[in-house]
Amino acid sequence: MRTLTIKAESLSYVYQPHSVIALDEVSFEVGEGEFVAIIGQNGAGKTTLLENIAGLLKPTRGKVLVEDLDTNQSTVAELSMRVGLVLQNPDQQLFTQTVEEEIAFGPRNLKLPDSEVASRVEEVIAKLDLERFRQEFPLALSIGDRARVVIASVLAMRPHIILLDEPTMGQDYRGHRQTMDIARQLHQEGHTIVIATHHMDLVAEYSRRVIVLCQGKILLDDTPAAVFSQPEVLLRTHIAPPQITQLAQSLTPSLGFSRDALTVVELGEEVLDKVNRRESITKKQKPRKLEIRADITFQEGRL
Repeated sequence: MRTLTIKAESLSYVYQPHSVIALDEVSFEVGEGEFVAIIGQNGAGKTTLLENIAGLLKPTRGKVLVEDLDTNQSTVAELSMRVGLVLQNPDQQLFTQTVEEEIAFGPRNLKLPDSEVASRVEEVIAKLDLERFRQEFPLALSIGDRARVVIASVLAMRPHIILLDEPTMGQDYRGHRQTMDIARQLHQEGHTIVIATHHMDLVAEYSRRVIVLCQGKILLDDTPAAVFSQPEVLLRTHIAPPQITQLAQSLTPSLGFSRDALTVVELGEEVLDKVNRRESITKKQKPRKLEIRADITFQEGRL
């Protein structure tokens, strides 16, 4: 039996004073150690859902359980030791004069001994390679490095659950990879990761489960391959599968290629396999050994 870290039961949230329904009877469970992506158009309810899990917002109806805590009955401080939220704009979470002070702020707020605070600061500075920025003004850093400082500040609280709201927003390709590789590393270390994003290629490569929101309701909740195999449903929330998946789905079935390839590497390996098989039959040659680049992306409809 799996251990639950998050459980939403008929969760609804209504923004006042205009009675805007952001979440409507949402129910789901997240087990310990999962890597879940939440996707949907702007206004689908992604950020509202994450903020309900973190306790920044309280459900209008229903409830959210984080491990053994009911968010309705718990303070943000209590929840912060179990769940950490990285907002889509890192500047909203940066307010001290140095990176070191920023990371130390949360543990100090918990009234931890100075020795414990210092230990946690050193730990996350080393983990996220922030030593050269220790005495820098956080807001003077690049957006990617600011995001890393916020993640470090969250990790210093030692939560089991990490929520990431559009963590790659405004970053270039290198920044996307750097941030998502941090999320993957944390997942491999045992953290439960829940990420909201518009980047379907990152969802396909990094997540193991996808929850699709549309107008505050759950449309789909399945593996990336299963979710992206339903482009007609995704259109309801103005989302398309990753471009490499769209390419695979557009190929003539008689070619025999899988229609649920999620990455360039997956489709490339399948193409090479077929080429090698054909050549081994027709020319009795040794199979080709070609390197498939994982960093190829679509631009203007081309590889």
